[in-house]
Amino acid sequence: MPCQLPADCLNGIFEYLEDLEDKVTLYSCLLVNRLWCEVSVEILWKSIWNCRTLIACLPLESKEILLKNKIIISPPTLNPPLFNYITFIKVLQINKIGEEINNVLEDDPLVLSRVVVAQEIFKMFMNKISLKKLNFYSSANYIKYIPFTSFPGSIDCLKNLAELNCNSNIYSEFFHRLSKICHNIQSLNIGFIKVISNGVTDLISVQRNLKYLSIIKSRCEDLADMIILPSIANLPNTLIKLSLYGDECGIPLSFISRFSNLQELILAFDDCNYLGFEKLCGVIFPKLHILKFKYGLPKQECLTKFLENNGVNLERLELKYCNVNHTLNLTIVKSCPNLKSLGTIFSDNELGPLKVILNRCKRLESIRVECYDECLNERELLEMVAKYSPKCFHELKLYYGYGAYSELFPKELESFFTSMTNRIPQKSLSFIIINGYKTKSLVFKEGNMEVIEKYIQLGVIRKFKSTTK
Repeated sequence: MPCQLPADCLNGIFEYLEDLEDKVTLYSCLLVNRLWCEVSVEILWKSIWNCRTLIACLPLESKEILLKNKIIISPPTLNPPLFNYITFIKVLQINKIGEEINNVLEDDPLVLSRVVVAQEIFKMFMNKISLKKLNFYSSANYIKYIPFTSFPGSIDCLKNLAELNCNSNIYSEFFHRLSKICHNIQSLNIGFIKVISNGVTDLISVQRNLKYLSIIKSRCEDLADMIILPSIANLPNTLIKLSLYGDECGIPLSFISRFSNLQELILAFDDCNYLGFEKLCGVIFPKLHILKFKYGLPKQECLTKFLENNGVNLERLELKYCNVNHTLNLTIVKSCPNLKSLGTIFSDNELGPLKVILNRCKRLESIRVECYDECLNERELLEMVAKYSPKCFHELKLYYGYGAYSELFPKELESFFTSMTNRIPQKSLSFIIINGYKTKSLVFKEGNMEVIEKYIQLGVIRKFKSTTK
């Protein structure tokens, strides 16, 4: 008799498939045998899968309310549900629920019908699940105003909430209620837009174990700063990851200095909107390992000083869609010797700093290089990577920005992969091409894809991906 894997082993395997977002394989596991079905269905139903199944799981009282309102939704099968699917749910995506309800009621024009169905589903959720993650970016207006956080059972349902992703324009009672129930959220992502509801600041300021905070500011000018920053300033020093995204107004940044335990910092602003960054220049973040800038950079003298103070512990540095010059790249070499991953730009066809980076950063495993217009000599870049990259290097990403046009020929690409093959020790390469707007990257050059496919077959290229950004 064949040996049966225990449930905990299967659970680990299926969770790995979930991390890979391999739903097709997970679905097939449902059909192997009952044990596989029991384990895989619990993972598949962490988030909503099928609205008709939800309706079939409603208590009798709720089904009678639907019938009373002349709402008839056929179940997926005439048989009763095999499992109590609702108890498996750990993730709620409010917009997903709205979409599912709209789909099953597409022939019913009444908004009231959708409201009734949504209310009964939320009542069931509040009574039967212990939620870990909540996403509230609803586009369905009727969903936005259903006060599910006040339904019976909501305290037990929400008290262990670990992750919240939402916008600031949700009705105020939502934030007031969560601020009374949820004091141990670990990951909080809030998009601040034109409308900022009362209670947002309360929810932020009552957190006692916040690890990850992401603030996205869009079209709300200085009002958001007056509301956001005081509440963040009241947080205990528990943050290890902070992401700030701003529009043309920016966000004053000096408050960051109090979070000395930061391990990852992401800042995304235009060049002129790094307000108060100069006050961070002399601050040391001893645990900072990941630093990312997008769309713009602080003044160079400030960034140079910041890297001098914090670069030695950095393992990952990304400068995306920024104006990076020769001097800054050399500063990176001097201040960040322990980098494992780097994303940068080499301007005016000047690749000298790349050679220095590859020579000096002995732990470098991955590099992402951006090119715009015709500013990058691809042949020279590939030659440098093959000749000077450290032994641990295994990933090359090329981003072709607006107007970039590849001049790399198959013979030159072949030469690069031949050189990588002859390296000692030989490491298989991840080769990633990112295509921006109105670009023609090397994959569009006749003959280049044939070369890439050849070296995939030979095992020189472990992973190849051509994607659009």
